[in-house]
Amino acid sequence: MSIPLDELLADFAVGSSSSNEALNDVEHAFGKRLPDDYRAFLLRYNGGEGFIGKHYLVLWQVEQLVDFNKGYEISKYAPGFIVFASTGGGEGFAFDTRANPYPIRQVPFIGMSLEDGIFVAENFTRLLERMIETEGSLF
Repeated sequence: MSIPLDELLADFAVGSSSSNEALNDVEHAFGKRLPDDYRAFLLRYNGGEGFIGKHYLVLWQVEQLVDFNKGYEISKYAPGFIVFASTGGGEGFAFDTRANPYPIRQVPFIGMSLEDGIFVAENFTRLLERMIETEGSLF
């Protein structure tokens, strides 16, 4: 299914655009290139918060990514993950950079581990689509 981005974000408060320089700085800090569909989102909106279908989502701004990943000690508890969003509760969404392309996994912030990262989508766009399509759990 291919749902236009504006339709996916109908009830979602988006931020203002990011810059290529800010994205390049983040990618340099992680030593990984972010997925193209996610980069395009950040360049256009740079984060946001609200409902995607029945699911609440907080997409972090590019300037928050490195600090939030350090704060949650992602490299210690889930090496290879780059967390980029939150459910607004106790879970986040992460790119699993151990595979290519990076699948998205939902992870608990407390008790985080690689084993707790549950596959929810093939990519960033598919995550948003699944949130529209799915009323219950994404996994």
